[in-house]
Amino acid sequence: MTAAVWARADLRRRAVLLLRFGWTEAKSCGFAVAVFTCLALTSVVPLPVPRYDALLICMVALTIGLWRIGWETGREVAVIAGFHLIGLALELFKVQVGSWSYPEDALTKVAGVPLYSGFMYAAVGSYICQAWRRFDLRVTRYPAMAVTGLAVAVYVNFFTHHVLPDARWVIAVLLLIALRRTWVHYTVGDARLRMPLALAFVLIGFFLWVAENIATFLGAWTYPDQQHVWTFVHAGKFGSWSLLVTLSFVLVASVKATEGRLYGDRHRPSVTTRSD
Repeated sequence: MTAAVWARADLRRRAVLLLRFGWTEAKSCGFAVAVFTCLALTSVVPLPVPRYDALLICMVALTIGLWRIGWETGREVAVIAGFHLIGLALELFKVQVGSWSYPEDALTKVAGVPLYSGFMYAAVGSYICQAWRRFDLRVTRYPAMAVTGLAVAVYVNFFTHHVLPDARWVIAVLLLIALRRTWVHYTVGDARLRMPLALAFVLIGFFLWVAENIATFLGAWTYPDQQHVWTFVHAGKFGSWSLLVTLSFVLVASVKATEGRLYGDRHRPSVTTRSD
């Protein structure tokens, strides 16, 4: 077989792997896609109740429905509920300081925050849980204590930077240092692949920023510069999402570690200590 034929065969295989990767990603985003569908439908369909209330009903029903059909496991639903509470706490603070707002009226608003908003954070948790299972993820050389501490610092900084110097770039640099040797291993078809975990955070953050643009266009919430006409979300939010993803990952990783599925490649026995 000539070099050209080998190259074409390799190109075809890469294309197939890319398609399989995209399809698995799409399935992993099932909860998020359903959330966006609810946002889109409630923006054009007449409703008998306020829109934010209808969204809460839809998302509670969605969570229960996905659990009942086996799309989400009971443990994953518990993780998603944790994301919901963490997201609501952040929402309550950010709305009070004017970072963004929910202008529509609703019965299920607390201090200006509709309760459905926590489900948008839960969608991120659902994606990570689904991707972990569908791609058979494993992580090597993962400094759990350091990353957990920095992820908590990321979350706290979202509150404190309103009164103290913003430390997000310092935390970002420390995360890059902590994760410099950490790899995430995943399966696509018959191929076992890997990428730096820090790069995975950046990629997820970018797509979350894209999703945020779609969500604000659909009226999920409104930034101050979007009050009169919709505009693109500031690119700086891309970095914020990349950092916030670390907290999502840490929460899911803590659950996966107890399942014996966090450290090491799938072809080697799992361990419960750091792999160096």
